[in-house]
Amino acid sequence: MTSRYRLFSVLALGLALTGCKKEGDLVLDAGVGITAVRTACPAVGVPDYTGDITTFRTPGSTTLADLDVSAAITNLRSSCDDGPERVYTEATFDVLARRTDTRGARTVTLPYFSTVLRGGSAVVTKRVGQITLQFADGQDRAQARGTAGAFVNRADASLPADIREQITRKRRPGDPDAALDPLADPAVKAAVQRASFELLVGFQLTEEQLRYNATR
Repeated sequence: MTSRYRLFSVLALGLALTGCKKEGDLVLDAGVGITAVRTACPAVGVPDYTGDITTFRTPGSTTLADLDVSAAITNLRSSCDDGPERVYTEATFDVLARRTDTRGARTVTLPYFSTVLRGGSAVVTKRVGQITLQFADGQDRAQARGTAGAFVNRADASLPADIREQITRKRRPGDPDAALDPLADPAVKAAVQRASFELLVGFQLTEEQLRYNATR
């Protein structure tokens, strides 16, 4: 699987953004042209083309008339336990499925993965699980809840002291670098990228299923 997904434009912004702020977070304010909060908690998201899965009754078929089951990942949420040595992030999500043949009760099991990326491309861990959906007789829709979790070493997700100082140092008008964005410095950008982690969740697709999602 090749992921082109970047949840919060990590490479462009150089930050993993979160919706809350607490003591100890790194704050980049308007003094450097960016307002954001960075924590050690990984960003959570679904990679491109892996949030949907479609199965067909006949192997190799991709026609609408032959469609069997389609499902999508939605309502992705996360919580983070920001510990002193390791950071644990747990993601929960719903899978909404629909079948075309509603005759009889049916159980459908779909594979999904959870992976931790560092710096936007390096795979740290990957796990594959299964989610089971129960269709009642005569019903075309089913829903199930899935979970995924990951540990990240706090030291790996923390910026070195010199990089933090370079980013947060107050700049006065007239300073030689007052108008410069510290994130434009290649060394700073690389350090922020190395300390940025993502927990990504998606369906474990075959090459044919991935190709179908990318081209439909």
